[in-house]
Amino acid sequence: MVFLARALRRDQVEGHAFAIPSSSDHALQVEVLNGSGRTGLARLGARHLRRQGMDVVLFGNAVGERVDSTRVILRRGARDAAERVRGALGVGRIEVATDTLRRVDVTVLLGPDFQPDLAQRP
Repeated sequence: MVFLARALRRDQVEGHAFAIPSSSDHALQVEVLNGSGRTGLARLGARHLRRQGMDVVLFGNAVGERVDSTRVILRRGARDAAERVRGALGVGRIEVATDTLRRVDVTVLLGPDFQPDLAQRP
């Protein structure tokens, strides 16, 4: 019985009424935000991650936030999800910032260090 309870466990956030589903319950969901100011970088980053098998559910500009280097932010699930995204990008510093309002596993804030392969650009 204890084994079943552990198998059904989801990540709990203190003070939050509902459990956060872990990334093992569904495909890894990623949002890609452009924090560099370079036009079109989020679209290129999203395309790059999709080619690597990621489910990019949102991309756009990081409103009011500029970063000097790419940040891969774990929102829910295990750290290996963020490591998988960082590996696909080839750059990034992993941070953990649980956020129950964002329905993604990982948020990517692209910085100027992300250099997409422009040969794959349509």
